[in-house]
Amino acid sequence: MSRILLVEDESAIAETVLYALREEGHAATHCLTAGDALAAAAREVFDLAILDVGLPDLGGFALCRQLRAGRDLPVIFLTARQEEADRILGFELGADDYVPKPFSPRELAARVRAVLRRAQPAAGDEVLRGPAASGFEHDPEGMRVRYHGRLLELTRYEYGLLAALLARPGAVMSRAQLMDRVWGDALETGDRTIDTHVKTLRAKLHAVAPEADPIRTHRGLGYSLDAG
Repeated sequence: MSRILLVEDESAIAETVLYALREEGHAATHCLTAGDALAAAAREVFDLAILDVGLPDLGGFALCRQLRAGRDLPVIFLTARQEEADRILGFELGADDYVPKPFSPRELAARVRAVLRRAQPAAGDEVLRGPAASGFEHDPEGMRVRYHGRLLELTRYEYGLLAALLARPGAVMSRAQLMDRVWGDALETGDRTIDTHVKTLRAKLHAVAPEADPIRTHRGLGYSLDAG
């Protein structure tokens, strides 16, 4: 059972979300304002927060900064605004997902499952810290990867893809495994999306070390990362 903080000032929306979350077996706490949310977070440790961007007392982005100060808290933003700049800002703050209104409470619950799954290391996986395979250094807490000493500028999904491969260097990961771990909340994603992200990720690695190609393609099977 995961503990989820829902901060939403529209009671009708909150009630449907709370029902969907509790049907999934989560313990959900609802707050109408950012002030109430900060007080709740001071009393209890939450596994995930769902934040409305347009709160009456403090914006959802500012609330995210305060809730995540000193700890790694997965966050999903809810918003009636569709502007690309808002989505980019949310992801730059470290948002795990961004859900526009109106939305299906069941879809939101599915996205919550996906974010919580990504936040927990898979059984049997060892998260690499410090020097990793083939010249990589992985900082999971900071969601940063260095390659031959250079910090990589990665998108959200490029990082997720590389982190999944770094967790099991040398092991072949199927497209289905990568889809589940990295794109679990993107319900319309297909195999072509994975292949496209592998291509862009390879280009960034090649720009650092042109002579190396650490990501291996296994036709009909999936991808692996050179164990070094």
